[in-house]
Amino acid sequence: MVDTMHSPAAAALIPQTLMARALLLGERIDTEGLERADLVSTAPLAFRVGQGGFAVLYRFGVAVLFGLSPLEEDEIVKKTGLRVSGASRGDDETLIVEATPDGEEKALPDGRLAVKDLSEARLLVIADVLAKSVALARDERRVNAVFDTIEPFAAELAAKGSPPWKRKSMLELMGQTLLVRHRVSGRVAVDDKPDVLWDRPDLERLYARLEDEYELTPRARTLSAKIDVIGETARALTDLIDAARSVRLEWTIIVLIAMEI
Repeated sequence: MVDTMHSPAAAALIPQTLMARALLLGERIDTEGLERADLVSTAPLAFRVGQGGFAVLYRFGVAVLFGLSPLEEDEIVKKTGLRVSGASRGDDETLIVEATPDGEEKALPDGRLAVKDLSEARLLVIADVLAKSVALARDERRVNAVFDTIEPFAAELAAKGSPPWKRKSMLELMGQTLLVRHRVSGRVAVDDKPDVLWDRPDLERLYARLEDEYELTPRARTLSAKIDVIGETARALTDLIDAARSVRLEWTIIVLIAMEI
């Protein structure tokens, strides 16, 4: 459940403009047992930092930080790092969020996002989209790497008319495909809306606009289609290798029978 209540004093501490940064920290963040007095949400884990900062941690390995100084960011990353498995840095998304109470909530031409206020509920919606975008970028990179791996096998098949004799490599390829599919559909769950929308259905429009701005659904569908192609190709090559082995085995048996006769 999300606590979206603000005291006037707390609201005054929140600046009218916040820098949002989504950082890929690793494969998974263990958020179990992290109890804080300033906890705002448990799924995802969200809490206040300093005077006007806000941090959101996602189990699929992404931290989204709002309004933090470089030192505060480093402190959060360092403390969170103890609970990160498969640590890896590199992917990130940044966004300037501006409070415009009388304006329309939308992405501005200069890359900024205008919202009616900087309430925790709105920050959770923004964090959800940024985290998914960073996670998708990681999986897109991995799928493209798998495509680069599978291309030589397909090229050899096209050039020689026979499959490559590397069954182990094919099985490894299928394993990578299954891992990426699991990350997209199981951990990240791009199609799932943030829990905060259950309490704040008025934020549905903001989420829909952000989802469209970052093209989450098209990117997830493209990623899924690529995974399907990789899986089908890997299975086809594996079947060809198995068929070739069966033919060799049959000829071996025929030769042995002929020698016995």
